[in-house]
Amino acid sequence: MHLKTLSEQEIIMTLVALALLLAGAYLAGTLFERFKAPRVVGEILGGLLFGGTFLSHFFPAAMGTVFQAYPEEGKVLNIFYQLGLIFLMFLSGYNTKIEVDRKNSRTISLIFIGATILPMAGAVPFIKLFRPAFIGGIQNPVAFGLVFTIGVAITSIPVISKIFFDMGIMNTRFSNTVLTASTLQDLVLWILLNAATRIAVTGEVRLLEMLIVVAVTLGLFVLVKVVSDRAHPLKMAIKPLHFYSVSFVILLLVCAGLYKVGINIMYAAFLTGYVVKALAGVDGKVRGLMDSLGNFAFSFFIPIYFALVGIQLNLLNNFSFVRFALFFVMAFLLEAVGTLLMVQFSDLNRASKINFAITMNARGGPGIVLATVAYSYDIISLEFFTVLILTTMLSSLIAGYWLRSQQKKDPDIFMNLTKSA
Repeated sequence: MHLKTLSEQEIIMTLVALALLLAGAYLAGTLFERFKAPRVVGEILGGLLFGGTFLSHFFPAAMGTVFQAYPEEGKVLNIFYQLGLIFLMFLSGYNTKIEVDRKNSRTISLIFIGATILPMAGAVPFIKLFRPAFIGGIQNPVAFGLVFTIGVAITSIPVISKIFFDMGIMNTRFSNTVLTASTLQDLVLWILLNAATRIAVTGEVRLLEMLIVVAVTLGLFVLVKVVSDRAHPLKMAIKPLHFYSVSFVILLLVCAGLYKVGINIMYAAFLTGYVVKALAGVDGKVRGLMDSLGNFAFSFFIPIYFALVGIQLNLLNNFSFVRFALFFVMAFLLEAVGTLLMVQFSDLNRASKINFAITMNARGGPGIVLATVAYSYDIISLEFFTVLILTTMLSSLIAGYWLRSQQKKDPDIFMNLTKSA
């Protein structure tokens, strides 16, 4: 077998492109962290600087020599893009916890319904209004409708977790409720996104096939969940290189194997992370190995992924600020109002109800994954891709600043959630 390779000049320009993307993501992400804003928002903006909104618009020749240095460069960069997405979902799967506290199960259920089912149902009448500008090249209204409703309801676990850690309110009843409801929500929405991508691939709605895909997707997660709850983690002498090698072999083979039965790479990577946790456990040694992997992935592959998301955004062309504003207001209100309506049946006090409504609007990483996956399957247009990314960024900023402002007013506001407290 003879491996074809790039020329030395092409390799050098690829390395320069990766360096610029990583530098932009790092500097902008660090700047946003200084202002107590989600780092992911800065990383996307770091990539946006090199795209058609800024440098590529004003200096097309200079940027073209770096990011379009040879015809296949986009495909080469896409490998890093996909690896960033795979590692992001793999680590998300490993860190996913579904442990419903019976004492808090009613509140979690109410928030799940209010932040997932109600906003998705409320978004349906708006699909026809936005479809002409937002639908992708395959022109599949069913796949588009699923992505549209998911985009309204999705919530970010990583962004919210980071905010909670920074504020020192992790492991409070408020944080546990949000994270559990968000995990259940994202699981349902990942299944729906998997169904949407399958419809996009087949070009039609095959009801029986869709039911099988949904059943397999959900069944695999339930199976892994049951096994992980009842089985003891494998007790073995874990060497770092062996652990990483075995984990990566499982990750790549599961992604390839599940793709054959209609499950996309994104969900397969998420499920693999959960499988690795079930097999290896979460003791100190394994947790240390996963933390090291996370530090590397979040220092290289994942920032490049977010920067490559940003470089595709073009706010000067193929973008309507009016449609973005309308979609953002609609999505934010549907999520907030849906949550507020359901928590009226709880014993939460007024301030806690509002805090839950605002917090569940933070779309963060999952919102970005939704946009990138749907755009890669041509389910949505470039404009809707841009709208979803901007909605994700703005909603995450609002949630972060809102929670900090509430804590500043009352340091105990996330400890005392009920009317009697």
